[in-house]
Amino acid sequence: MIRLLRSMVRAYTPQMLLVLGLVFLQSLAALYLPTLLANIVDNGIIKGDTTYILQTGGFMLLVAVGGTLASIIATFFSSRVAVGFGRMIRRKLFTHVENFSLHEFDTVGTASLITRTTNDTNQVQQVLVIILRMMLSAPMMIIGGIILAVRQDAPLAWVLVAVIPILITAILVIMRRAIPLFQIMQKKLDKLNLILDEGLTGVRVIRAFDRVTHESQRFATANQDLTDTAIHVNRIVAAMMPIMMLVLNFSTIAIIWFGSIRIDQGAMQLGALIAFLQYAMLILFSLLMVSMLFIMLPRAAASATRINAVLDIQPEIADAATVNDHDTERGYVEFNHVTFSYPGAEEPALADVSFKAIPGKVTAIIGGTGSGKSTLVNLIPRFYDIDAGSVLVDGIDIRAMSQEHLRAKIGFVPQKTILFSGAISDNLRYGHAMATMDEMRQAAETAQATEFIETMPDGVDALIAQGGTNLSGGQKQRLSIARALVRKPEIYIFDDSFSALDYKTDAKLRAALKHDTTDATVFIVAQRVSTVMDADQIIVLDEGRVVGIGTHRELMATSQAYHEIVASQLAEEELA
Repeated sequence: MIRLLRSMVRAYTPQMLLVLGLVFLQSLAALYLPTLLANIVDNGIIKGDTTYILQTGGFMLLVAVGGTLASIIATFFSSRVAVGFGRMIRRKLFTHVENFSLHEFDTVGTASLITRTTNDTNQVQQVLVIILRMMLSAPMMIIGGIILAVRQDAPLAWVLVAVIPILITAILVIMRRAIPLFQIMQKKLDKLNLILDEGLTGVRVIRAFDRVTHESQRFATANQDLTDTAIHVNRIVAAMMPIMMLVLNFSTIAIIWFGSIRIDQGAMQLGALIAFLQYAMLILFSLLMVSMLFIMLPRAAASATRINAVLDIQPEIADAATVNDHDTERGYVEFNHVTFSYPGAEEPALADVSFKAIPGKVTAIIGGTGSGKSTLVNLIPRFYDIDAGSVLVDGIDIRAMSQEHLRAKIGFVPQKTILFSGAISDNLRYGHAMATMDEMRQAAETAQATEFIETMPDGVDALIAQGGTNLSGGQKQRLSIARALVRKPEIYIFDDSFSALDYKTDAKLRAALKHDTTDATVFIVAQRVSTVMDADQIIVLDEGRVVGIGTHRELMATSQAYHEIVASQLAEEELA
């Protein structure tokens, strides 16, 4: 929490100083008014001096209006600072998370990251408004009120001496019980968001397996768990207000009771009693506001801790202190005895992998499920860092390059097709913002996407729903391929990107690719033998190890693993 407040102070110092100044003026006005009221009662009303009443009353009215204006302006600017601070936190979180490796995304969890960027940030933002209004006003009201109350009548101040410790003790006891529950509640909110996210994104699978009732029960259980915790903590917090009001009312009774006795004894004037009562109310209401701050502070502190936990994560993949982006080659990729393991895995996903890929050639990667095909191509854009060996692009170790420079060389088509909401043209321009209509049309033709794009009412300006749900699997894959082609990179990576295409479209697309990728290095990860048969180089993986490299004919003669894969997919006549 403290570190977030420091960030706010650095960013909003002028506005914060203005708010503090206005709060100071408002507090002065509030403290001065009871004294003016006492003077009117003692020197005006009791003595019957109408002129004094009008003069002092007019001045009192000006002080009240000035304090009100200061309060309104302070509230406006404190709200602006809090909202701006919330915007700054969200921007920091999003920018920082964008630098995470895939491992870090998996560690924190998408649902938790969304909760921390939205709900946790809102908790900090809301409490900040109260902090700005109360961190100067409350202490000033309490200390100033006590001093001025003692000046009115010192013996009567013993009522405050008895009351204030009771209030402080109540606040501390409630805070001690509430803080752990607020932290638990945020974690349960994470779990609820996770179940909600899974239920919405996996709705097709849920309905296909008729698990709607099961998912509804799972959500209801998590929802009830969060509700029970919220009710428990709010019951604890709700005890604050009755306690405060009870103490406040008994304090008023005690002040009037003992004050009337002192007036009867001639030791105190009526105006002084009225002023003392006003100061007592200021003190106790300030303590009430502090208690409200302490009610909100534990949850905001828990949220701030969660935000800082994300900001404290140092991305595993970072640019070197001195980057080397001065490559002289184009499109050369080399794996040199590469070994890689996922965090916590017992066995490496890739072990001692070595090969070279050069421009103008197609390198295909094939193997059984879990053999490491996607893992291998994910190492080229440096989505993960390797454990041993080196991955060279254009003769330079990718760990020595800047990530921006490395990824600018690559056109990546992931195994799971990701399209963004918006127009088709927006998606095609995702890797090349300045792409022309001709370039997009050419990429769409190569990807065999022109046919269905032209049938849509608005063509390339047709809107794609979130996640591309208004397109078929094959249409999404073809748009994803076209998006990579528009970029015209040095290296193309197609990670099982033809799986949703029929054989005819697959063959036409690969034939068209040859014309558009003559100067580029192409990687194709595939399950189908027909997709890789024409590749210049086929790498066969088995349990993370290279068990064969060569053309289709060479591997048929030398690699038992490749022969088994081919035999499982092609008829005897095709094998011959």
